[in-house]
Amino acid sequence: MVKRGLQGVGILILLAIVVIAVSVVRFDKSKDELLPKYANAASQFIVLPDGATAHVRDQGNRSGPVLVLVHGSNASLHTWEPWVQILGAKYRVVTMDMPGHGLTGAVPNDDYSRTGMVAFVHEVTQKLGLTRYAIGGNSMGGGVAAQYTETWPDEVSALILVDAAGIPRKPQPGAKIPLAFRLAQTPVLNKLLLYVTPRSIIAEGLHKVFVDQSKVTDEMVSRYYDLTLYDGNRRATGIRFRLPPSDEATAEKLGAIKVPTLILWGEKDGLIPVEYAGEFAKRIPGSKVVIYPDVGHIPMEEAADKSAADVGAFLDASLAAEAAGAAPEPVETAPVHHDGKIEVVPVSPE
Repeated sequence: MVKRGLQGVGILILLAIVVIAVSVVRFDKSKDELLPKYANAASQFIVLPDGATAHVRDQGNRSGPVLVLVHGSNASLHTWEPWVQILGAKYRVVTMDMPGHGLTGAVPNDDYSRTGMVAFVHEVTQKLGLTRYAIGGNSMGGGVAAQYTETWPDEVSALILVDAAGIPRKPQPGAKIPLAFRLAQTPVLNKLLLYVTPRSIIAEGLHKVFVDQSKVTDEMVSRYYDLTLYDGNRRATGIRFRLPPSDEATAEKLGAIKVPTLILWGEKDGLIPVEYAGEFAKRIPGSKVVIYPDVGHIPMEEAADKSAADVGAFLDASLAAEAAGAAPEPVETAPVHHDGKIEVVPVSPE
């Protein structure tokens, strides 16, 4: 009788474990499930030479100057839609989901390094027949854009860095690092993310990178969550977070960048502090800096109108200078607080 009772308890415990597992385990979502939700009429799926299929949007004024934009870690091309809507009247704006992100998903060569992403962007630009264009990037994508400019200087007309990676960072006590990022960098626990990815940790990460919490809508959280679960993306994220740091290699060559460079930063970025805007400015001759008060890590969404206006003014000036054959004067700059007007502030030599 006792034995039968223990067997019953064992069965109940096993059932409880199964119920808990079913409630927390999240399987990858398929292309058939997510394409109808997150692709649109502007979406193209371009097969690249290495076999990857890139989700690309080529929007705006098709006869205008070209601006190529690269999103940040665990984001997607959707982050640039506010700029596309504002700048598209004059500029041809090309956005893409990077390897292991969005609807591009995992790539055959499993190369999620910064160098691999630079190669990926270049394959996309070549497929689209682009020969001269400005390039910009946010966070991880800023590091990609900077290294891209170092690698393909003759193709890039201007560089835009938005709260960018690319310079080694000191330890940041109290930094607002999303839980998902911390877990992805933690041995053993990062393996769990392949199967257990609560929607709540996606929401937590988004709330940390915005100052204006009203920007973090249910629709945004659902999109980030769905695309995190897109087939192969979690595995790709795990591979990417285990790669050795690449900021040192990118930073070493920043001084060789000669194209006009605009550095945009949210003053209250808790992920990559605003001091790194100044670090980029010190290293890239002639760069210009704009700091947005009360803005976090994603100014193109949180301060879309101001940041797009600054980008438009910067690109207009860069194009005019290029047409006139004028080279920008090398001027060291420092970040400044202002109402959105692009300024250059000389820095006294140390």
